[in-house]
Amino acid sequence: MARIAGVNIPTQKPVSIALTYIFGIGRKKAMDICRMCDIPPERRVQELTDQEAIGIREIIDAHHIVEGDLRRETAMNIKRLMDLGCYRGVRHRKGLPVNGQRTHTNARTRKGPARAIAGKKKVLG
Repeated sequence: MARIAGVNIPTQKPVSIALTYIFGIGRKKAMDICRMCDIPPERRVQELTDQEAIGIREIIDAHHIVEGDLRRETAMNIKRLMDLGCYRGVRHRKGLPVNGQRTHTNARTRKGPARAIAGKKKVLG
């Protein structure tokens, strides 16, 4: 297993796919990294030479914020919004959708499982 940016990337997959296992690198950035290193994106990770792996590591370290640093930066941005008390921060604090989605129905991922409303009984007859 190759270890890049503190992540074990799978050796059987093509380089362009394996790099997406690193938090903060998607398909586009993975293709750009391959282009910068002159590595064909369809080459498997196990076929990389040590120099190519070092080149990938250096490009990621120099040009991209990934893994722990990116997670920390994202958390700090959310904390800043919450401390300001702006609308987006309040939505984060309450655990509701932030970007204007409807909440009357849906939004179960953000709101959690539906809870029964106490004291509401069906009246027969």
